[in-house]
Amino acid sequence: MALTDKLTNPKDFIGTDKLPLHLWPETATAVGCLGLLEGALKYGRSNWRVSGVRYSIYIDALRRHVNALFEGEDIDPDSGAPHLSHALACLAIIVDAQAAGKLTDDRQYPGGYRKLVDELTPLVVQIKKRHENRNPKHYTIADTNLSGPEEKPVDHDQLDDSIGLDHALALSIEKLS
Repeated sequence: MALTDKLTNPKDFIGTDKLPLHLWPETATAVGCLGLLEGALKYGRSNWRVSGVRYSIYIDALRRHVNALFEGEDIDPDSGAPHLSHALACLAIIVDAQAAGKLTDDRQYPGGYRKLVDELTPLVVQIKKRHENRNPKHYTIADTNLSGPEEKPVDHDQLDDSIGLDHALALSIEKLS
């Protein structure tokens, strides 16, 4: 049954054209509020609505938290809260400050990012095609232990002769570092 099939209540008809707030996961709200709590206790609740914020400051903070998360660090060592909570808080503050008219837009002067991405993207297919017969091990956080990445010696006999000595040496150095 489609969403519009049951129109017995007039509120159903009106409500289906409003923001579908039920789609936002409350789990994201729960995690994000930890980052906002940290900020409220440090700087004051909703301080950005009074003092305003710069786009660049929150984009930088967002990127630091996301980058740390992607490097395998789930918890921010400064706050003890998840990096995701701080990332969500950064985004929430940007959205709210913009809605309140308190966001200073100091983003970069446009430099051709979208055009460059559009030009570079076809290279991905070319690079993948060039290496389609290879099946290297792709390391992830699952390959680490609590003390850091496992150091595994390179078995030079297992290296494909077609990759060349320079590449084999680079692989050996990479695995040692």
